Amino acid sequence: MSEIYDLIIIGAGPAGISAAIYASRARLHTLWLEKKFAQGGQVVNTYEVDNYPGIPEISGMELGEAMASHADKLGMCPVKENVLSVEDEGKIKIVRTKKNAYQSRTVILALGAEHRTLGIPGEEELSGMGVSYCATCDGAFYKDAAAAVVGGGNTAVEDALFLSRICRKVYLIHRREELRADRILQERLNACGNVGILWNTVPVAVEGQDEVTGLKIRNVKTEEEQLLPVDGVFIAVGVVPNTEKLKELMDTDENGYIIAGEDCVTTAPGLFAAGDLRTKPLRQVVTAVADGACAVISAQRYLLQNS
Repeated sequence: MSEIYDLIIIGAGPAGISAAIYASRARLHTLWLEKKFAQGGQVVNTYEVDNYPGIPEISGMELGEAMASHADKLGMCPVKENVLSVEDEGKIKIVRTKKNAYQSRTVILALGAEHRTLGIPGEEELSGMGVSYCATCDGAFYKDAAAAVVGGGNTAVEDALFLSRICRKVYLIHRREELRADRILQERLNACGNVGILWNTVPVAVEGQDEVTGLKIRNVKTEEEQLLPVDGVFIAVGVVPNTEKLKELMDTDENGYIIAGEDCVTTAPGLFAAGDLRTKPLRQVVTAVADGACAVISAQRYLLQNS
């Protein structure tokens, strides 16, 4: 463990890529770690990104690739290793992977978040056999079939719109009487003739043996239950931050998000949180990219003050 980096970036979603670009331009001695092959984080699973300034109607995969290409041109390419732990030894931080233990003066945590599960019977057992958390990944398997999407935010509505082009029928299951998704997405959804919205409804169980055959649902007002005959269930009910290994290092809120402001400074000196895993009012690609830049600036400031 002789080499000591100025900065280690963990994660290669939009926040991590942005941090890598800014770190390169700042000429910081940087190590960038990412466990997945593809860069871009959750955005690569998005069918269309239409709210990133200057690049309308681009697919998530294309946007992720463009960001990664930008970093690569600056000489930044992530090392493919899964981070097992981060240890705070004061002025030196130790990032451990299966093969190595890296030392750095600062660390930017950009590990993002994972899909939240429903925790209902049949969900885990039929995952990959009709239960999915990514419509753009698995939607093609349901051509001319019936599918249900669970959720009421942007992701759920985007998934329903995507599936409406493939499936014979799409049901959007939402526990409230109003969607949280952007109005423009709701307008597009209302224009789809093969999408039905089931209000005040929650999923109770996923039915099927070796494949999904239906979704049992319950109306939260009448308590009436029914079985919805569908071939696929797409779950889009939010995310859970990837902070389980980090909670002892710094303060987190009741939902596990790292407490950090717009400067991405955490309660642990020298550790910075960027992207979906930190407390923030809006989790979008554009805010993740901003976090990556702000985290590097904060890391530079810390290095100057602790040199």
